[in-house]
Amino acid sequence: MHAVLEELKKIGIIPVIKIDDAAKAVPLARALIAGNIPCAEVTFRTAQGEEAMRRINNEVPDILLGAGTVLTTEQVDKAVAAGAKFIVSPGYNPRVVSYCADKGIPITPGCVTPSDIERALEMGLEAVKFFPAEQAGGLEYIKAVAAPYSSMYFIPTGGINAQNIAKYIAFKKVLACGGSWMVNAELINAGEFEKITALCKEAVLLVQKARGNYE
Repeated sequence: MHAVLEELKKIGIIPVIKIDDAAKAVPLARALIAGNIPCAEVTFRTAQGEEAMRRINNEVPDILLGAGTVLTTEQVDKAVAAGAKFIVSPGYNPRVVSYCADKGIPITPGCVTPSDIERALEMGLEAVKFFPAEQAGGLEYIKAVAAPYSSMYFIPTGGINAQNIAKYIAFKKVLACGGSWMVNAELINAGEFEKITALCKEAVLLVQKARGNYE
């Protein structure tokens, strides 16, 4: 497995971040590390995403930095130049996936159907994003679709929260879970970084406990 995926698996949680003010990026990254989640997926959902990645990469290098909501190859280039080590997209875009594969950049595209997963396997991918997780059938769907694809890992994202993350993480084919409840935009905009750290610590404990009950 790629070293980046191994690290994501070890962490277990990928904070999915929509940031409105790049000035908040560095204190947010430090809050994540203090909360024992040294990882951040900064999305391109706002115009501040690229600059936020750049600031985190420059000032908090211990963060495993990823770029989310990547829809084009141009965004791949911007993300990598800003310091992103992995790429996440909401769906399976063949051009974006091929571009990342050619450059050796880890990408987890959004995949729901068996056909999506087979396209990912054909490209040599080891993990895919399952999105939107809760709305697309949740853990039971993942278990069903994972059965024929024993080498594939899943990163459920969408509707994951403190109440349901444990059940997902307890399934061995779940590499990690993407979530935003501990880093929601309201908390970031209000500068409530101590609260973010506390929520991260709680989430880590949930993951650790769940992994002691692997299915």
